[in-house]
Amino acid sequence: MATRHDTSQPLQKFTGSLVRRAQQRHAAVWLSEVSAEITSVQYAALEILRETPGLNQRQLGDALDVDRSTIADLVARMVRNGLIERSDDPADKRSYVLFLTADGKKQLTVLRPRVEEVERILTARLSQKEGLELRRLLSALLMQDDNVDAGSRPAPPGTS
Repeated sequence: MATRHDTSQPLQKFTGSLVRRAQQRHAAVWLSEVSAEITSVQYAALEILRETPGLNQRQLGDALDVDRSTIADLVARMVRNGLIERSDDPADKRSYVLFLTADGKKQLTVLRPRVEEVERILTARLSQKEGLELRRLLSALLMQDDNVDAGSRPAPPGTS
């Protein structure tokens, strides 16, 4: 009888399936340990704006690796919730620059230990070296190879 985590399960050989399941686990742990109101992407935006205040919306979207409509919705929600504020961009009057509000800074202070607890929970079964290696491998997986795009990949077997 196969258990839920049995490595003989057919989907264990697919990286995408494992990444999806890891993301589901992260979302569940985030919800129980951090916040039901502030998502992990919103938290990341707060951290980025703490480190680099005054980014415009496009720059924040690039840093978060989200598309234009997603970052527009994210910023609007965070402004509405009082976490960040928009100011006119002195270099481009068609754009805004973003800053943390006092509440956004307070939320970072409150949430950071909880986020660190999520990290501890997710990597509890890994040694420190394994945790570093996991982050290195995930970072490598996420790196875009400019020389490889959908048009230059070989066709899947049986489709030519």
